[in-house]
Amino acid sequence: MSDSSPSKSPALRRTLVIAALGVVYGDIGTSPLYAVRQALNAFGGVTEAAVMGALSLVAWALILVVTVKYMFVIMRADNRGEGGLLALTALTLRNTTPGTFRHTAIMTAGLVGAALFYGDGVITPSISVLSAVEGLKIATPLFDQYVIPIAVILIIGLFAFQNRGTATMGRAFGPVMLLWFSVLAVLGVINIVAHPNILLALNPLYGINLLISAPLPGFIMLGAVFLVVTGGETLYADMGHFGRAPMRTAWLYIVFPALLLNYYGQGALLLNDAAALENPFYLMAPAWAIYPLVVLAGIATIIASQAVISGAFSITRQAVQLGYLPRFRIRHTSEEEIGQVYVPRINGLLPIGIIALIVGFGSSDNLASAYGIAVTGMMTITTMLAFVYARVTWKWNLPLAVAVFGFFGAIDLAFLSANLLKIADGGWLPVSITVVMFAVMSTWWRGRRMLWILRAENTLPLSDFVANLKPDKPLRVPGTAIFMTANIDSVPTALLHALKHYKVLHERTVLMKVLTEDIPHVAEADRLEVKDLGKGFHTITVRYGFMDQPNLLRAIAQCRVQHLHFNLMETSFIVGREKLISSKRRTALSGWRKKLFMLMSNNALDATEFFRIPANRVVELGGQIEI
Repeated sequence: MSDSSPSKSPALRRTLVIAALGVVYGDIGTSPLYAVRQALNAFGGVTEAAVMGALSLVAWALILVVTVKYMFVIMRADNRGEGGLLALTALTLRNTTPGTFRHTAIMTAGLVGAALFYGDGVITPSISVLSAVEGLKIATPLFDQYVIPIAVILIIGLFAFQNRGTATMGRAFGPVMLLWFSVLAVLGVINIVAHPNILLALNPLYGINLLISAPLPGFIMLGAVFLVVTGGETLYADMGHFGRAPMRTAWLYIVFPALLLNYYGQGALLLNDAAALENPFYLMAPAWAIYPLVVLAGIATIIASQAVISGAFSITRQAVQLGYLPRFRIRHTSEEEIGQVYVPRINGLLPIGIIALIVGFGSSDNLASAYGIAVTGMMTITTMLAFVYARVTWKWNLPLAVAVFGFFGAIDLAFLSANLLKIADGGWLPVSITVVMFAVMSTWWRGRRMLWILRAENTLPLSDFVANLKPDKPLRVPGTAIFMTANIDSVPTALLHALKHYKVLHERTVLMKVLTEDIPHVAEADRLEVKDLGKGFHTITVRYGFMDQPNLLRAIAQCRVQHLHFNLMETSFIVGREKLISSKRRTALSGWRKKLFMLMSNNALDATEFFRIPANRVVELGGQIEI
């Protein structure tokens, strides 16, 4: 989507703004539940200087990180309208040569960022749902022992409905979040009126003075202040769904003012009553409003969790398409929205991790120590990749690029350093998840590259094979055989096996390659490249974007435009199924990586199902490769 579209009616633009509230701003919109409390606890308690300094840092974090950096700079780096760290990685890789240090460094940074996202996907639902349910303890201590069970039930219920997709729930998300932000603003205003001097904290000097006068507690506080901007990376990732203009409108006119008012309302409350630090968000409300507020907060945190879960599904699909993860079963849950996907395996693993965190950490205060490292890491990587993109694509001169992204990088590194202090108290968790996911993705990428090299060592050029064919030898049988292969310039191993066993070739033999481009979507006009090699041989290259859903039957039907017609009842798909055998030969994979790659390869989703090929038209030919 473009930044603005004059053809859109005012009604449609308003609809996009409300929809963006529900899908994009849930994560950052639920930070008031815990951010101020965590910041002041990290500092060591409530004093006037601490409250004023903390709120100053909160306000300027929202202004500099979310408003300036993401809304007006990073979001300009879009891959044909799509955003997100993997999209930015694809953009920066486009102008590099594979195998070079620069290419490897950029790809590694992108994989680390994607791995960090999975850590965020486990922690965000845990802390969000727990912090909402903990409001029940404010109403009455009787609920203390039921907080964790209720949170677990909510998580189980949330994941139980994932297979139905977010299309139905999504229509309600926007209005609910609009109500949520309205309540945030009203609660803030009520408390600010009682202590209007709190607005003086908009002056950045309060935050700077606090960091100078108490450098160590202030630095530790930064790790908690960062909680107010944890949804910033999600804004960039979801840009393609709504476009920059509706997202900026929603932020500048609804979300940002509501968040600022609520944070400053909590500060005003704390200046009047330091004991309110127990839970300043809920204690801003009158006693009669606690239960309705808990219900509304619970719904808002579920919506925030849904956004992160959907993001995990989306990034998994992108990683599969780009060759960083093995094939998973991926199901679209909406015929209208390409981004609404469901990944059963991820849906099974995520709730296990989330419930383990809820039970293991026990409270949002404890979980806050684990929160932040993943998001700060992603933001830092985004800044570095955006610097490269600005230099190469936007043609920024070096002083300008260093000034802009050096400033953003300094902020990111300050937050990252402050969060690294929490490793021993729980920050080890997202680091561990990142290490595991990076090992998985880098192993799969390197393993696939190694297999490609091994196959190439013993291949026969297709042009030579076709040139040496005789009119009467081998025997040709009626019908069409489509061989799925990664290299259409060489004879597939499956074809050689078929010829060896059956001594015949089909009248028409097609080598088909599926290629994933580094763009989100490939236009239908650019989908196919068909070549006639003569003697009944053709090659077809099918191109998809990394956010497209492969559908080979549809691609085959489109071949008629290029005068290549298929009768599906007379067509067989020949798929090679390779079994990997461990050997003592030296390869690009170390011992543990080799075992991991073999495990992933043997459990990857079958190509027949992934590419939507009718099972009754598939012939599988097995083989072995020693690695």
